[in-house]
Amino acid sequence: MSNFFIARPNFAWVMAIFILLAGLLALPTLPVSQFPVVAPPQIEITATYPGASAQVLVDSVTSVIEEELNGAKGLLYFDSSSNANGIAQITASFEPGTDPDLAQVDIQNRLKKAEARLPSSVIAQGVQVDQASSGFLMIYALTFKGDDSSKSIVTLADYAARNINNNIRRVEGVGKLQYFGTEAAMRVWVSPEKLLSYGLSIGDINTAISNQNVQVPAGSFGGRPADNAQELTANLVVKGFLEDPEEFGNIVLRSNTDGSAVYLKDVARVELGQQDYNFETRLNGRKAIMGAVQLSPGANAIETVKAVKARAAELEANFPDDIQISFPYDTSKFVSAAIEKVIYTLVEAIVLVFLVMLLFLQNLRYTLIPTIVVPVCILGTFAVMSLMGFSVNMMTMFGMVLAIGILVDDAIVVVENVERIMVEEGLSPKAATIKAMGQVSGAIVGITLVLSAVFVPLAFMSGSVGIIYQQFSMSLAVSIMLSGILALTFTPALCATLLKPINKEAHHEKGGFFGWFNRQFTGLTSRYSALNGKLVNRSGRFMLVYLVLVLGLGYAYLRLPESFVPTEDQGYMIVDVQLPAGATFSRTNDTMKDVEQFLGQRDAVENVVTVMGFSFSGMGANAGLLFPTFTDWSEREQSLFDETMAYNQFAGSITDGRSMAVPPPPIEGMGNSGGFSLRLQDRSNLGREALTNARNVILGQANASPIIAYAMMEGLEDAPQLRIDIDRKKATALGVGFEFINNAVSTAYGSATVNDFTNAGRLQRVVVQADVADRMTPERVLELQVLNDEGNLVPMRSFASSSWEMGPVQVSRYNGYPAYKISGSPMPGHSSGEAMAEIERIISTLPKGIGYEWTGLSYQEKAAGSQAPMLLIISILVVFLLLVALYESWSIPLPVILIIPIGALGAVLAVFLTGMSNDVYFKVGLITIIGLSAKNAILIVEFAKDLYQQGHSLKESAIQAAKLRFRPIIMTSMAFILGVVPLTIATGAGAASQHSLGVSVIGGMISATLLGVLFVPVFFTWVLGLFKTKNTTH
Repeated sequence: MSNFFIARPNFAWVMAIFILLAGLLALPTLPVSQFPVVAPPQIEITATYPGASAQVLVDSVTSVIEEELNGAKGLLYFDSSSNANGIAQITASFEPGTDPDLAQVDIQNRLKKAEARLPSSVIAQGVQVDQASSGFLMIYALTFKGDDSSKSIVTLADYAARNINNNIRRVEGVGKLQYFGTEAAMRVWVSPEKLLSYGLSIGDINTAISNQNVQVPAGSFGGRPADNAQELTANLVVKGFLEDPEEFGNIVLRSNTDGSAVYLKDVARVELGQQDYNFETRLNGRKAIMGAVQLSPGANAIETVKAVKARAAELEANFPDDIQISFPYDTSKFVSAAIEKVIYTLVEAIVLVFLVMLLFLQNLRYTLIPTIVVPVCILGTFAVMSLMGFSVNMMTMFGMVLAIGILVDDAIVVVENVERIMVEEGLSPKAATIKAMGQVSGAIVGITLVLSAVFVPLAFMSGSVGIIYQQFSMSLAVSIMLSGILALTFTPALCATLLKPINKEAHHEKGGFFGWFNRQFTGLTSRYSALNGKLVNRSGRFMLVYLVLVLGLGYAYLRLPESFVPTEDQGYMIVDVQLPAGATFSRTNDTMKDVEQFLGQRDAVENVVTVMGFSFSGMGANAGLLFPTFTDWSEREQSLFDETMAYNQFAGSITDGRSMAVPPPPIEGMGNSGGFSLRLQDRSNLGREALTNARNVILGQANASPIIAYAMMEGLEDAPQLRIDIDRKKATALGVGFEFINNAVSTAYGSATVNDFTNAGRLQRVVVQADVADRMTPERVLELQVLNDEGNLVPMRSFASSSWEMGPVQVSRYNGYPAYKISGSPMPGHSSGEAMAEIERIISTLPKGIGYEWTGLSYQEKAAGSQAPMLLIISILVVFLLLVALYESWSIPLPVILIIPIGALGAVLAVFLTGMSNDVYFKVGLITIIGLSAKNAILIVEFAKDLYQQGHSLKESAIQAAKLRFRPIIMTSMAFILGVVPLTIATGAGAASQHSLGVSVIGGMISATLLGVLFVPVFFTWVLGLFKTKNTTH
């Protein structure tokens, strides 16, 4: 094959140009993200039941919907939380790889069946079904310019709802817009006392509005069929919908015989207000309306952000003078900065590799050949990635950085061999290339197959973790395959055409720096050769040293703390604020203002986005969430860790409520940090008290355990509730129907959406509720007047009583069982697996009927189980079997396999000494090291085998082969190590991942090279010696 291309170099060039073009065309089409889409697809169902308590929501809404979800195709689990503000959220998670669109349609079809059983006001509000992309991509904020104290937030909210949200939703790549404001609505604030004075009830108001605010489709006059004499036709227009507060105020509630009338404005205050008052948002302490953009699956984060900002800039041209838009929170900055960093690393790696080659080959023409081959290979890989549906992310880019060192290797092996033959035998470049290819083709095929084979088993890993490995391993395997193909086709063609013949007489020692380097290196080679001679003679003793090293490796590996991925400084943190149960919005507001003030004084903090009424624990007046975003990485000295520490110290001084700052989750949608999360379930209907007791037992024992750092409940604690007991017997005697009672209470204290009205071309809601002053004390509830069947008003206290009790503010369920969310994290030095086992042990002591299920990352971890060690073993086995097939021998591959722990030892030690953990990047690094240490060994073993077959003795073959291959091995290893050095010294965005990968790979490569070149000849003589003695004795 090589000879074909050596004879037709232009053919080789054309092939290379085609690969280059394919890569260049594919690059712009590849999506860019921080990680591949790992989180299982999630579909979120949101239902609103105004005024309902958490328990009422569960009974009449959540459980009805959950009933229908069971059996959806590909459903892993569903999680629901019903909050006291009347909002129920159910999140269904599907198996990774499920098409989110099909899952959404499936859920919507199932909801259709449930709708018949849902309360009418829930259906009137609409049940939403969305694809929940895990986190927010960016948040836009609308604020007033200048002083905003006299301006109303309603105008901002309504402006955003009309002019901005739908425009952003139409931008390509936007999956969902979560709007933290509400549209305007006609609010009718009723005064129960005034109603009483006129002898009216709340029900009368609802009836009057729904009767008098209606659309009238009046038809037309003179339409067909008509008299032939008819000359004119026109549409009739009757004003049905009312349009402004004044018109609503003039709705007639009752007209008396004397011509006087009672109007709505006599008993209520009518204004244009917000549809609901659940959330409030601020930017840096100022009034703001915000919307959070979520990315649609498979879209390009960076392009989407650009497109949204471009659309916003177009819209801003038509804004009112006092309104402005900004983007205080934008995660694409981190993605683009991190990917940019990796691209810099790529370029640095190519330059460093070039310098190493120049140092060893000492000739620009030789150095040029590998430098031409690498870009062809990398672009070719991008083309294949595009076909496989991969994205440009941290994983695939790391694959590329590691690939550079490997790609150059193949080219170096060829060039170095051609040069050696030209010097030693004085052949022309073409003849030398043909001869060199004969010698190294086998090794190149072997190396290519072995290196690809190491990475391929990773692609079969299941679950979310598998997706990460797949992208990394497949992009590497593809580039290695391409590199092998190019080394057999394009490189020899380049050698035969680019290299100049060496004049043997004129070929003299180099002077200057290169001369000095060559003399030093030759000295090193001969010292190494002498040392090898000594070691090979004592191969038995040396094998004991090897055994000790392997045991040391096993011990150190088990001592490494485990984690999933390192926590990155993504340029922002998340602050959760939780006030005591039952705290009001204004108390939450005071605490939030203190927090905003503290964050505003920090140098590193650029913007503070505040959302009130919403936190990770749940929704409610006592919850709040802040996103402080930091200035650019290059502009600040403080790291994310410093800022969270500083905040958490300050949080200790908060008097009303508790607060905590946490780094954002390292992988979107995969839960916070590498801890564990589970759901404790009541499976036998033991009741909330039994479940709460079980929860307290678990948290008590877990926090006392030496394995677990902390365990806590996620969610809101129970709060006081006012229970109204209605004596139905008395109510019936007084002629009060239950429906009237229900109507009066839910309208006054919840709120009733009566119907819609048109407001500047948009249909908006009409909402009736008791005025603020009439909802402030518990006594006011029993003073409500209800109409009886004779038309008289009856006060509620004549048939109802009230009492205080504790009740849930939030009810969580998991897979249809009442549940508590528990999460926690292991002590340093313990893995999340050990922590999970400890929790399982504690749960096993609980009474019967209490069950548990792992969720989120823990679910994936359980499902993936101990796949990693299994895959490592399969990788090694595959390498062994391939070598057996290549060398047609069961003994020769053994020295290659024996070298693997030596490389792993360096990787484990490097990570152990730097205090890092055994995470995804470390495992990826470890597998790369398996391949590379095997590659070095193959280079020696291949030559030793040839020498041995030519009749040299075993020891001589081993020593001679090692001496011959010493230079290319040191050279390729140095090229690889220097290629990865930029990873270990990276700073700024994405540095933690780069360090994690860089340190393990460099550590492993140094030991695989320094110890490997000493051990391989020993293994070769020892193993073949064993087999030979066996063969001779038989």
